[in-house]
Amino acid sequence: MTKCRAGTSTPQHVLKKGADTTMSTRPEHITRRGLLGAAAVEGALIFAQASEASHPSRIIDTHTHFYDPTRPQGVPWPARSEPLLYRRTLPEDLRKVVQRLRVTGTVVVEASPWTEDNQWLLDLAKENPIVVGIVGHLEPGGPMFKSHLQRFTQHRLFRGIRIDGKSIATGLAQPAFIADLHRLVDADLELDAIGEDSLLTDLVTLSDRVPHLRIVINHLPFDPPEDENARSKVRNTLRELGRRPQVYAKVSGVLRRIDGRVPLESTFYRQSLDQLWDTFGVDHLVYGSNWPVSNLLAPYDAVLHVVCEYFLAKGVEPTEKYFWKNSLAAYKWLDNS
Repeated sequence: MTKCRAGTSTPQHVLKKGADTTMSTRPEHITRRGLLGAAAVEGALIFAQASEASHPSRIIDTHTHFYDPTRPQGVPWPARSEPLLYRRTLPEDLRKVVQRLRVTGTVVVEASPWTEDNQWLLDLAKENPIVVGIVGHLEPGGPMFKSHLQRFTQHRLFRGIRIDGKSIATGLAQPAFIADLHRLVDADLELDAIGEDSLLTDLVTLSDRVPHLRIVINHLPFDPPEDENARSKVRNTLRELGRRPQVYAKVSGVLRRIDGRVPLESTFYRQSLDQLWDTFGVDHLVYGSNWPVSNLLAPYDAVLHVVCEYFLAKGVEPTEKYFWKNSLAAYKWLDNS
């Protein structure tokens, strides 16, 4: 079996996407012993024992979050009721998690709607070269969007913004919203889109109206609808998006909890990963961990192992593209050393 190295039923998955809790967030399902126990030990041994040749040359994680609830103003997300997430989560914490892995950089996604938190991330990046890009949080169509965009694009690491499906559905009928997304194009920035499968049809419309906008769909694969007609519609819409050269699929929501267990074998997820591979192809899939939210299901190395094993079976070049080359095209991230 090909491994990654770290040397130098209907899954209950998408409960709510607005705050980026794209995995089950019920702490009672997870104990510290379960999280750091057998699965983590097994994952560490897998990484340590794999051959030098069987790993991507580098990994850019395009979906992490940094925040600090101890700030005087606190944080709007995550909620205090989520003890596993509600703690200081900073670049040094990520460096500790990935120190034995080949993660050389991360694109950080701002989940906070507070405008000044964009600046907080940019200031954090000045002292932390592991940050190679920042996806900010601004509201297209709003009266301050243009000035905020001009302000933050003065920083070379500001690589795009993220908005949710509800904002996209509402904004499509607003000329100011479309005009602001054209401003993203003019600034050579991308758009991260987060939501459920209902988002996909609106993304087709958005791509038609702003054809040069790079769009990254967050947290795929989605759970398929139970209704067959709805499933067929989702498949067809994904195929349409997959034909568009400016649309990318962020494979950052793979793991599922099934009957109280999170399978850590890539074979369990092959069907959903195959669908994304067949739909978007070798050039439009990008890696993201969704750390630290991913800790609600498994440790970082276990999350990485599942997708690493799958893509390594595709060959060296697909692995390189998935883990960093495609994200360079999607985000145009920069060396921050």
